[in-house]
Amino acid sequence: MVATSSNMLPLGSKAPNFLLTDTISGKTFDFSKISASEGYLICFICNHCPYVIHLLDHLGSKLNEWHAQGFCVLGVCSNDQVNYPADAPDKMKALGLEKGFSFPYLHDKDQSVAKLYQASCTPDFFLFNREKELFYRGQYDSSRPGNSIKVDGKDLIEAMRLLVDGEQPPKVQKPSLGCNIKWKVNSEPDYFLK
Repeated sequence: MVATSSNMLPLGSKAPNFLLTDTISGKTFDFSKISASEGYLICFICNHCPYVIHLLDHLGSKLNEWHAQGFCVLGVCSNDQVNYPADAPDKMKALGLEKGFSFPYLHDKDQSVAKLYQASCTPDFFLFNREKELFYRGQYDSSRPGNSIKVDGKDLIEAMRLLVDGEQPPKVQKPSLGCNIKWKVNSEPDYFLK
């Protein structure tokens, strides 16, 4: 596995719109038509990445909680399903059902959404305010496979609190770290190749 950091898209960036299929419900999801009372959290995750698996039980529970509190919470898998069949839509649906996801788990088949958001790794988190302006991008917490730090979601939880309380974004935002997104052959975006 190749450890890759977030690109750290500039704060204040507007959330790009997209149209993707929710693997759990089978419905088409149009981000341009969604409005959320609290904000928007887009999580680039996948089924097979050890970094995602490491925090998935804790993360899944928090994402369900935030979804119930009025956030638009979305999981997005952008990996090449041909070379990584564990991340194919049927496997995504199975994982979502097994873990009890109450939020959409979207399949980014052509990897266009990952490129729009400049996502580079799994997991990669993008938190937007009610106006769809980027408030936080970075790690869930400092726990990684094998580093003996307990998964607690501290960084993202604090960013969510600040957003809900109408405060400024966290001054320190540490990049997420995980497996690189599995780009299709010859499709790596320019920002990834830098």
